[in-house]
Amino acid sequence: MAQEGNAGSGGGDRIAVEGKGVGGAATRSRARSRGCQATGVDVDGVLVRPVRRADLDRVIEIDSLVTGIEKRGYWLSVFRRYGKGDQPGRQFLVAEKDGRVAGFIIGEVRDWEFGAPPCGWVFAIDVAPEFRLAGIATRMLQAMRDCFRRSGVRKLRTILARENTLILSFFRSQGMMTGPFIPLEMDVDA
Repeated sequence: MAQEGNAGSGGGDRIAVEGKGVGGAATRSRARSRGCQATGVDVDGVLVRPVRRADLDRVIEIDSLVTGIEKRGYWLSVFRRYGKGDQPGRQFLVAEKDGRVAGFIIGEVRDWEFGAPPCGWVFAIDVAPEFRLAGIATRMLQAMRDCFRRSGVRKLRTILARENTLILSFFRSQGMMTGPFIPLEMDVDA
């Protein structure tokens, strides 16, 4: 569904959910303490649940299929940071269909990024090609939205690579539109 460097497959694109709270650290502790322990509910044969270590090979396989690059070290690092469930506000979820991991989504609540109130960022979402067009990405995004909502944040954002029309179409189909930020970059060797 998404490419490396986008809100898919462990890239640099980010989705954010913004909170209504005021007050920096107080909002942070309140939002993070509520957190979200996503529990899987099997709907139409799709179960969205927290990732397990045993799922990681399949996550790496899905990412490799989509990006053409196997990044085992990267995914081990992501699992250590997001997959253990010991950090409130951080979520690494998978969708299971017919007993197989069909997709994944990763996000976290971040505080005051770019001057915005606490919000939830999704920085990776992907569905294995053979499971696409079955509503799996929609189910995963909804599960993440539920987690963010329970964490006290209210706005969802993302940054996408311009050429990633597949993921752009998906997010637009979910009601997302251009946000208030403009991404800027430069070469560090310039």
